Formats: sequence, C-alpha cells, structure tokens
Amino acid sequence: MDILKIATFNINGIRSRLPALLEWLEREGPDVVCLQELKAPDAAFPINDIHAAGYGAIWHGQASWNGVAILAKGMDPLESRRGLPGDEGDTHSRYLEGAAHGVIVGCLYLPNGNPQPGPKFDYKLAWFERLINYAAGLYNSGHPVVLAGDYNVVPTDEDIYNPRSWLKDALLQPESRERYQRLLAQGWTDSVRARYPDERIYTFWDYFRQHWQKNSGLRIDHLLLNAELAPRLRSAGVDRWVRDRPRASDHAPTWIELDMGAKKEGAKRQRSTLKRSNTPSKITAWSP
Repeated sequence: MDILKIATFNINGIRSRLPALLEWLEREGPDVVCLQELKAPDAAFPINDIHAAGYGAIWHGQASWNGVAILAKGMDPLESRRGLPGDEGDTHSRYLEGAAHGVIVGCLYLPNGNPQPGPKFDYKLAWFERLINYAAGLYNSGHPVVLAGDYNVVPTDEDIYNPRSWLKDALLQPESRERYQRLLAQGWTDSVRARYPDERIYTFWDYFRQHWQKNSGLRIDHLLLNAELAPRLRSAGVDRWVRDRPRASDHAPTWIELDMGAKKEGAKRQRSTLKRSNTPSKITAWSP
C-alpha cells in the first residue's frame, strides 16, 4: 500500500447515521478513519456492520454524547491509549490512539466550550493544555504520527465564511486559537492548510439559516502530521457530497493521502514498541 488515505469524520451519532457512514466507506474507501461524536455507549457500537464493510475498529463510546473510534481497512488497529493523561477525574470519551497501517493515529474530539465564558470554556482550555503537553511526546516519538479529529477551533478568519457572526463563539476565541497555534509550534503540519494555503476550505456547516446551501462553513476538522509524515503528504480534501445527503451530519469527512512508499517494514517493530494503556483494548478477531 504505497498511498495511505486517512480521514476524520464527526459522524454526529453513529446509530442514526450508520447508513451514511457505510455508503461513504464503500464509495471513498479510506484506509484509516477517525470518528467523533459517536453518541453511543460501547455496547451499541455497530462493530458487525463495520466488519462487514471490510474494516476493523477500536472505540471509546459514551451514552448520548462524545465518543471516538478508529477504523482501519482490513485490520484491527492496535490500541495504545484511551483518554488523555493529566486529569484522572475526566470521564469524557474524547481521545483514542492506536497503530494502523504503520502509522500512529490519535483520534480526538476537543470540547466545544460553549457557552463562554464559563465552566465549559474552562474545560475546553484545560483539555487543550493536556493535549499540547501529551502531543509534544508524540511528535518526538520517532514514529509517524497523525493527530486527526474535530478540534472545535477555527484557526484563522480565513477558515470561516464570516467571523463577525461568530465573535462570541468558543471556536473563535483568542484563547482557543492561541492554543491551536501553540500546538502547531511543536512542529505539527496542518495538512489541509499546507495543501491549500490560499483557499477557503470548510469542513462544517451547521443546520441553521441554510448555511450548507449558502456554503457558510467553518474549518474545524484537522489532520496534523509530525515530521516523519509531513514530507509524505500528497493530497487532501473534503468529501462535501456526504454533507448533502439526507439527514447528514453537520460535518463532512476530511481526508489526506500519504505516499508511504516501500518503507513499511517497520510496522511490526512499531507495534511491539508502542506503550499500551491501562484500559483493555476492544480489538476483536475477524476476517474481512
């Protein structure tokens, strides 16, 4: 597999939008998928349907909200962490990490933070600080790493149709943007912006005021690459057609393609050296 396609998709309810997910997997065939906002407990994750589509999965669910998952075509991801370190009392299912197809994949759903100011915004910033602290070690791990997910941050005014309409929103606050820039300052490459430095690219259109029909969008779904992966970036895009389907999520899948070349022999070595989390993995035995 020389070209590796990795996507992130805030599904906004995996049970109600499972048909849309399966249609997208069949049509676009990404090799690795990070899902957010499963809004389902672990027992309700549709693993049989995912297997039938040709994918293995690990997942970290939560009833009614949150929840993240990593899918990998033709294999089970090897889980290396669930949940960010730094707050043992945090019960939100927002971070999951595993190895798949020779790459370490961190799947994240950063807190929204609204309304702000207030405790939800404080939690957003504290979670962001934990991510920054943890990501520094990932970046310098020597392994190829992608941090993909719904960051709930609009990095600049060029990433939103009209910032004036969102001035009070947590996604645009200076504190949110400053933390995103501090994360990038570790060396991470914002892959979509790297491929399209001068274009307005949107990944989210809310359900109000015909924002989808008017293309009034935001870019809040990001795939960040460390120094081992950034030189391999070949293309990136947004599968906007998914957002146009009936009862669609308010996000569209965002993806990148990496040229992995022939240097895949280190995958087994990577799998054996990854640190395992204390929580048992949900890896299951199956055949595609």
